[in-house]
Amino acid sequence: MHDQAISWHAAWPAPRLSARRNPDRFIAITAWLGAIAVTTVFFWIVVDLIRLGGAQLTPAFITNAPTSAGRAGGIGSVLVSTALILGVCLAVSAPLGIATAILLAEFTREGNRYCTAIRRSLDTLAGVPSIVFGLFGYAFFCVYLRMGFSILSGGLTLACMVLPILTRTAEQGLRSVPDEYRYAAAAVGMTRTQTLRQLLLPAAMPGLVAGVVLGVGRALAETAALLYTSGYADRMPSSLADSGRSLSIHIYDLAMNVPGGEPNAYATALVLVGLLIAINATAVWLGERWTHRKLSTA
Repeated sequence: MHDQAISWHAAWPAPRLSARRNPDRFIAITAWLGAIAVTTVFFWIVVDLIRLGGAQLTPAFITNAPTSAGRAGGIGSVLVSTALILGVCLAVSAPLGIATAILLAEFTREGNRYCTAIRRSLDTLAGVPSIVFGLFGYAFFCVYLRMGFSILSGGLTLACMVLPILTRTAEQGLRSVPDEYRYAAAAVGMTRTQTLRQLLLPAAMPGLVAGVVLGVGRALAETAALLYTSGYADRMPSSLADSGRSLSIHIYDLAMNVPGGEPNAYATALVLVGLLIAINATAVWLGERWTHRKLSTA
């Protein structure tokens, strides 16, 4: 009887372990299938763009300005306009977003009504359609501030669009830093500014980089808001006050309004995807390098 009891108890955990492993295996398989599906769709899009627009992608296409309404020539002036619009957007949204995230995460108490109102406002703005931002940018920047259809108007409008995403992502990155960092810094007599600069910001760098990358992705892919603010001009801009055409607007115009412009539209879309990949990889690399350097010298 004793031997039977021992054998029964020894055999009992096996079904429990099996029952515990099956859900884990199902979740793991589902996650892998989802990742494979997303990767497959991405490579499908890239291969399709290469097949339809790769022949147009030459050094002359990158450097020359569009001609014949975009059917011929390249995208040199469009790239310059896109870079200027993106520069204005990040120059305004990145400092404001990170500063607001620091205020919400480090300098206010949990449950503060003012900060709660800010978070609700940011969450609401993040869900506003881009065309609404375009109408706002046209009414405020183009008409009220008399900036007209310009790169400056488009960049400021995009800054309003990406600010909610950048701020909330940066705030979550700062909140994900363990409180032990703050307690240890207080124990050795570090000020709050020193703690933020030497410990919290390096530790939260992945979240900050993610916010910037998400903002850049939305800004580069935006079309509706820029139609009302930056304009359609495809000439080389001489200042921020000039009208400028972004890559997304150029793709839309070639595909929808220019007969015979599809090959250049696919080539421009391929350039846009390549820029997004390059910016994403560079931002992640710089963030990791900056984090390791700061933590090693802290």
